[in-house]
Amino acid sequence: MSGLASFQKLIEEAGERMVDLGDVHRWFGVHLNNEAWKVIDDQALSPDDPPTRREEALYRAYASAYHWRQVGNPMNHGRGEHLISRTAVLVGCADLAIRHATRYLELIDTHPDLAEDWDHAFAHEAMARALAMAGDRDRARSECLEAERLCALIAEDEERVIVEAELVREPWFGLRG
Repeated sequence: MSGLASFQKLIEEAGERMVDLGDVHRWFGVHLNNEAWKVIDDQALSPDDPPTRREEALYRAYASAYHWRQVGNPMNHGRGEHLISRTAVLVGCADLAIRHATRYLELIDTHPDLAEDWDHAFAHEAMARALAMAGDRDRARSECLEAERLCALIAEDEERVIVEAELVREPWFGLRG
């Protein structure tokens, strides 16, 4: 078996020689991200869904973030944190949503040279939703206003329109509207 300790090692080695592992991570990162956003875009997830459906959505978001961490930069990691936070909001996990929104903000603070202008707006949007869900309306309102302010500063029209569309999308738990 080519001097390898097991059949599993042989399979792993053959796979690594045929396909760059980074390409595999990128493919899974993109694929899982798109699948997670499809559920968010379709508003097809709620805290009332069966636990297995909610868990599957969170696993998808976590898996996408994991794969991007293998090949991306800290902002790819941060965007994964945003996806996990948004998914956590939809499945009713406020503490989890706050934790991952906080991590996105931390990554932006520690890597400002890598953050896009829209990263800032999205990070505050995620925090605002998570705080609104948790019932911290004052902080949520402040974060929402900051997200709106930062959205207005986005240089590229197409990117600003995307963030604006997310800012009007529910759930906001009565904070906006």
